[in-house]
Amino acid sequence: MIIPKTREEIELMRESSLLVSKTLGMIAGIIKPGVTTLYLDKLAEEFIRDHGGIPAFLGLYGFPNSLCMSPNAQVVHGIPNHKPLAEGDVISVDCGVLKNEFYGDHAYSFEIGEVAPDVKKLLQVTKESLYVGIRQFKAGNRVEDVGNAIQTYCESNGYGVVRELVGHGLGRKMHEDPEMPNYGKRGRGKLFVEGMVVAIEPMINMGTKNIKQLKDGWTILTADMKPSAHFEHNVALIDGKPELLSTFAYVYEALGIVSNEEDGLRQKPLVL
Repeated sequence: MIIPKTREEIELMRESSLLVSKTLGMIAGIIKPGVTTLYLDKLAEEFIRDHGGIPAFLGLYGFPNSLCMSPNAQVVHGIPNHKPLAEGDVISVDCGVLKNEFYGDHAYSFEIGEVAPDVKKLLQVTKESLYVGIRQFKAGNRVEDVGNAIQTYCESNGYGVVRELVGHGLGRKMHEDPEMPNYGKRGRGKLFVEGMVVAIEPMINMGTKNIKQLKDGWTILTADMKPSAHFEHNVALIDGKPELLSTFAYVYEALGIVSNEEDGLRQKPLVL
């Protein structure tokens, strides 16, 4: 059952989502070759708690850390460890926060130093597909309209779209209805309703769409061990249009990136 949020609840969720955004921005200023994912995980937990939040992933379904850190062929749910990041790696950093009794949950895939051109393109197309999907999250559309837009965009570039893992509704629980797949047929699935909030998160592989899981019970890998990319935003349906609750602006500020990709997806200016 979809649980619509009031405007007041959406503003509380915006605070939760923006704390995730700020955490990812903090990570962006530190992540580089030689840094371990476990060190970044520790910094993220401290940052979230210092800003009035609770690390939402820590202990969720038994997950042992505050961040999911998934490098290279890992798709999602990677467990932080002591292995240093290396030049040319790419890594999905997925973060969750509980604040004001509501969850925020979004992700960014980082380049570590100079990455190969084909990997850079994978990240670019995956991030572009996120916004292609978000713009289909509007009144009159259905769940698979978003998935179809993402799938069409990514497959037209020759990439594999993961089927077994999907986005989701968000609210007082980390995972609410509806599931938000990154594939589908137009006109199918649950109808979007005013006030609903979702996490849209393309998980796109350079090669096959097929995946496998490590024996740790968490880490998801591409079946062919080629790189994967993952980007995620939290989005509310307000006045029939998508409204971003999260932002990559803090990441871009740390990395010196200029972008207009979020233009038209906010009803009020974002103040950094």
